[in-house]
Amino acid sequence: MKEVLHKILSFSMALIVLLSTVSFTVASHYCGDILVDSSLFGHVETCGMEQQQSENDCKSKVQDDSCCSETQAVIEGQDDLKISFNTLNFEQQVFVATFFHSYINLFDVLDTNIVPFRDYAAPFLIRDIQKLHETYLI
Repeated sequence: MKEVLHKILSFSMALIVLLSTVSFTVASHYCGDILVDSSLFGHVETCGMEQQQSENDCKSKVQDDSCCSETQAVIEGQDDLKISFNTLNFEQQVFVATFFHSYINLFDVLDTNIVPFRDYAAPFLIRDIQKLHETYLI
């Protein structure tokens, strides 16, 4: 379960970085106030209200008094992804130092065989208690 969640988060973060750095253009064609076509990557289709050109004219152009209009919205991606870490103020330096210190101390390895009475001497046996009470382990 943990591995699946890790893969999903990794993929989503990679997708966010990709989408924030890609630039694209959204083109739209309006005929009056009505949106006829919009396109993200290709050319937009027109509504057919263009002026009929003669076969000798190579260039097609829209009439000057036409009700059609085309708009393009350019969405620029982020170009600079390098963030400078060498200009930390004092509060940020203190935070980083305390975080690093507390995080490293989480992984201190403790002895697995902790014997709490290792430094104390065993008491002197004056009598054998098991024999005195006649209790034996079977």
